Amino acid sequence: MRVTRTGSGGPPLVFVHGLACDGTDWQAQVDWFETRTTVVVCELPGHGSSTAAPEDCTVEAYGAAVARAMTELSLPPAIVVGHSMGCRVALQACRVAPDAVAGLVLVDGSRIGDGDPAVAEQAMADELAGDGYGRFMQGFFQGMFFGSSDPDLAKRIIDRGVRFPAPIGRRLLTSLVGWDAREVESALESVRVPLLAIQCTTLDAARERVSLESGQSAPWIDLVLAHVPQATAAMLPGSGHFPQVEQAAEVTALIADFCDAIQRHQ
Repeated sequence: MRVTRTGSGGPPLVFVHGLACDGTDWQAQVDWFETRTTVVVCELPGHGSSTAAPEDCTVEAYGAAVARAMTELSLPPAIVVGHSMGCRVALQACRVAPDAVAGLVLVDGSRIGDGDPAVAEQAMADELAGDGYGRFMQGFFQGMFFGSSDPDLAKRIIDRGVRFPAPIGRRLLTSLVGWDAREVESALESVRVPLLAIQCTTLDAARERVSLESGQSAPWIDLVLAHVPQATAAMLPGSGHFPQVEQAAEVTALIADFCDAIQRHQ
């Protein structure tokens, strides 16, 4: 896994991107925080410049890789910031190495698998078979943006998602729904550090993404708050699924305030 470290000081921030994405999604936050603290950007195996075999692309393997990177970098307890699939990876890393984590920030997370994990995995595998993978990725990424989104940004991210290699994408999406069905509650319940959930969209019953309206919550937020008593939530209505890019200043400020609060209580 390619890891980039810049800046100095603490608490360190470890950024984890989402499915079929890469570390550049965090560039606005890196630019701001690296002048103030240690910043680590992970490019998960199979993404960006990190190569991997499909069998190594699972939520569990990614969480272990992030935990291992924090240990190998000899970081003091860090604040792990995950986006989308990266929320799962951040939770898994915290479960693997709880002493390495000082806090969690989950940006626009969701749950797309429930019930019997084997059934959820098989249903996803069936949906992604053959030409289904291309159709799924096209629709999945197009649904992450709305009328208010920058069309150039949307095209760049959609095109990147559609180009994501099918063998890795199929393996990872199947792992993701299985992890959601099997692990998400226990992963949340294991969290003992402060947690901030930043939310701007939600998925409806048909797995269609919709932008949150002012005052609206989301099933993912309700799940987090039910299982992590110390968690707090911040809503950013009117954004697509990439608020760290579309509302970069607001997301950066929320993370900065969260870091300050953790430092005050250390």
